[in-house]
Amino acid sequence: MSFELPSPIDPELWSFVDESNAFYARRPAGRGPSSREELHTLRAGAAAPATCDPQPIAELVSALGRSVPVRIHVPVSRPVAGVFLEIHGGGFYMGSAAGSDVRNRRLADALGIAVVSVDYRLAPEHPWPSAPDDCETVALWLVEHAEGRFGTAKLAIGGFSAGSTLAVSTLVRLRDRGVTAFNGGVLQFGTYDLAAKTTAGRLIADEYFLDAYAGTAPDRTHPDLSPLFSELAGLPPIMMVIGSEDILLEDNLAMAARLSDAGVEVDLRIYPASPHGFTGHSTPMARAALEHIDAWLRAQLGPAG
Repeated sequence: MSFELPSPIDPELWSFVDESNAFYARRPAGRGPSSREELHTLRAGAAAPATCDPQPIAELVSALGRSVPVRIHVPVSRPVAGVFLEIHGGGFYMGSAAGSDVRNRRLADALGIAVVSVDYRLAPEHPWPSAPDDCETVALWLVEHAEGRFGTAKLAIGGFSAGSTLAVSTLVRLRDRGVTAFNGGVLQFGTYDLAAKTTAGRLIADEYFLDAYAGTAPDRTHPDLSPLFSELAGLPPIMMVIGSEDILLEDNLAMAARLSDAGVEVDLRIYPASPHGFTGHSTPMARAALEHIDAWLRAQLGPAG
């Protein structure tokens, strides 16, 4: 007995493999800090985020008695088709909403949507559950105010690396509150087992970001901290993007399987010859992935009304 499963790799992507291999041969893989001291050094030496034109609106939004800073990009001279809640990456201990300005400006212009980026609190100064608290706050603000502010109630959420982990936690929190306003989520190479309990999770068990983010949590399998252990039924459609050379590939495959088993519609895309963070690099493979994400979001948010 045998059966066939559809490949999660688009056959057209193989034509980009040689260019990707050449790009990464010139760009050795890096490694994150291994201690708080190394993290402080890395932060001190980080370049200022690139700017975009027009500049986003920076403001403070509130829900649940909490207030969180955000950066808002809106399309120029176009009606807003929907709103995308963007959660930046950086291992939970680096990065900022400003660091996503260029990417978010492109997304706003390409899709005619508003992009709201969360400046969540960073570990280790603010360990879990600070970051998911902040993301939930902004999500609930959007649920209440998106139509009045942007003229549309169509919402989607997405993240980049650690931001994808937070995006899943946010969707689960919203579902537990009975909130089903989000039409979909885009997860780019997140990490979902922060407890190192699965084979995939153990591959990154020595990473400092796990200790920084989890802080003093007594059980890292808590579903809000490690979404792989969440009850996932009732979430909106999910697109998952992961590179074949990413150390998190198995973790993402496990998450895709859990989502599918819970009845969630999952669109899993694997990109050959691509490491962690590849959609932020200047390669044809990255451009193809971004085009796929754009098309998926258009389908979820639909045209402007």
